Amino acid sequence: MLNKLRQQSHYHLMLIPSIVLVFIFSYIPLYGLVIAFQKYNPGLGFNSPWVGWDNFAHVFNQPNFVRTIWNTLYMSVFKIIGGIFVPVLFALLLNEIAHRAVKRTFQTLVYIPNFLSWVIMAGILLDILSSDGIVNTFLGIFGIQPISFLGSPSLFPWTMIVSDIWKGFGFGTVVYLAALTSIDPGLYEAAMIDGAKRWKQTIYITLPLLMPTIVLMTVLSLGNVLNAGFDQIYNLYSPVVYQSGDIIDTYVYRLGIQQAQYSIGAAVGLFKSVISCIMVALSYILAYRVAGYRIF
Repeated sequence: MLNKLRQQSHYHLMLIPSIVLVFIFSYIPLYGLVIAFQKYNPGLGFNSPWVGWDNFAHVFNQPNFVRTIWNTLYMSVFKIIGGIFVPVLFALLLNEIAHRAVKRTFQTLVYIPNFLSWVIMAGILLDILSSDGIVNTFLGIFGIQPISFLGSPSLFPWTMIVSDIWKGFGFGTVVYLAALTSIDPGLYEAAMIDGAKRWKQTIYITLPLLMPTIVLMTVLSLGNVLNAGFDQIYNLYSPVVYQSGDIIDTYVYRLGIQQAQYSIGAAVGLFKSVISCIMVALSYILAYRVAGYRIF
């Protein structure tokens, strides 16, 4: 054991700067969570009076909070489903393209949005989905009146879901294409000898062998079930769609920063962090039991 540690000592030394940074910026700030149990006054700092669980009780009794949790789960679940289904489908279709240059071109085009921040993407979506944008202009050709995608409470969540899938499915496609390359070509050759067409090969060879990767990606996504995308929604929503578009992160931002209710905001954030931590731990347990994936 000691010999192994000596041989790998230079690797451990490389970890020290990262460990120090994580400790400074991730662990030391955890002390600030005490304000979730205080009636926090910036003038008194951490000497503010303690109120115990009163902040949590106040939050849970707010009808807006229940609605916010529902909005978060609603959008997160559909983003996870779409974020699995669309990349798998596109990877299967892309894998059927024989011309390598065409295949790489499409792969690059769908991967580009993944590198853009939501600030840039929000500007693009605002132009595309505006009343005189390309989408409404196209719909106008068929006599359809302009649709307010970002101003309609019923359409806003689905606009967020579709745009999030559009932005991120290129990364998922790369993952599934990598999994497809590991499938033994001999299986397809044997299936062709038996008379199986491409559709049958996909159903009985490709999908079953791709299923462990699909299950793994799905299970690991469970840890983000309470992260519906703060950057995306904050840059695109407005008070008109708070009812259907407000999520936990934006709710915390408005309470803690805009309305200066620091204790209430910290209480909501702590509640979300605890649930997310449980979901992350559960997702890794499921990933190990279902897909054989483990970190340690």
